[in-house]
Amino acid sequence: MCFPFEISPAETWNRDGDKSILQVFDIETGEAKVLKEFDGVIEAPNWSADGTFLTYNSNGRIFKFEIATGDVVEIESYFVDNCNNDHVLDPDGSGIYVSHHTKEDGLSRIYKIHFDGRLPRLVTPLAPSYLHGITPDGKTLAYCAERNGSYDIYTIPAVGGNETRLTTAFGLNDGPEYDCNGEYIWFNSERSGRMQAFCMKADGSGQTQMTHDLHWNTWFPHISPDRQKVVMVAYTETDVRPGEHVPNKSVELRLMRRNSSDGLQRDRNGACENDAANWGEPETILKLFGGQGTINVNSWAPDSKRFAFVSYVHGDDLSN
Repeated sequence: MCFPFEISPAETWNRDGDKSILQVFDIETGEAKVLKEFDGVIEAPNWSADGTFLTYNSNGRIFKFEIATGDVVEIESYFVDNCNNDHVLDPDGSGIYVSHHTKEDGLSRIYKIHFDGRLPRLVTPLAPSYLHGITPDGKTLAYCAERNGSYDIYTIPAVGGNETRLTTAFGLNDGPEYDCNGEYIWFNSERSGRMQAFCMKADGSGQTQMTHDLHWNTWFPHISPDRQKVVMVAYTETDVRPGEHVPNKSVELRLMRRNSSDGLQRDRNGACENDAANWGEPETILKLFGGQGTINVNSWAPDSKRFAFVSYVHGDDLSN
């Protein structure tokens, strides 16, 4: 599935025969554990608040992976059957908000899928809208949306209503997600010429660049529940243009840590969290074949010690 701002050679998007490997990376040991291998493409795991399951999308549907047993169950979504890899779980455990390409025009709109079997509920009539974040109380969603030719970050009440635009900077602004206190939004933007990680207050003020990679495009900064770590995916400048996050690329997962617990205390005392001086430089923790679908949405475990991701084996490689 290709978004309008992802313009790449057609062969980049050939995922026929691809194999997906769902894994968990342990921050403390530096090891990646394989949970399950899939014939076909799965994308973007979310970790449940109780730590018992992951959700992911595949072939337009949403699935639940039980960590203890390895069982996979498709979540009933009725007509919401063309979901992309932009989705977040409701903190109260009642369901999952998804980005679904509707049949009338093929554009992405945000819906809530209920775990109790109720029909999905539309949240954003305007399209395209690509979901990435939800406040800890479940009352507000943050998403990337194209309005009047510009891709920016918006928020909207989870029950629906009027949307609020938070960014106006030139270029693509994407991947917004709240920290566990709902005070800040981490996102990525190409306003500097490369796609880089940024942070801002929840009202859109204090927008600050957090990474400064000269030769890499950094996507999807995911803040851990303890607010001490951020994991992100990086593409080399020779593989993609700043506004692209395509599959079938050699990418790096990078980890950025808060400098000390003193920085967190300063934030609580009123200093702005999105001060790059409070954070160390991103370090590469894993190199893999992937990109699109690897870690599009926040997949941190509740304990902030692990996160889930997907790597891939391309169909052409399997046949050789």
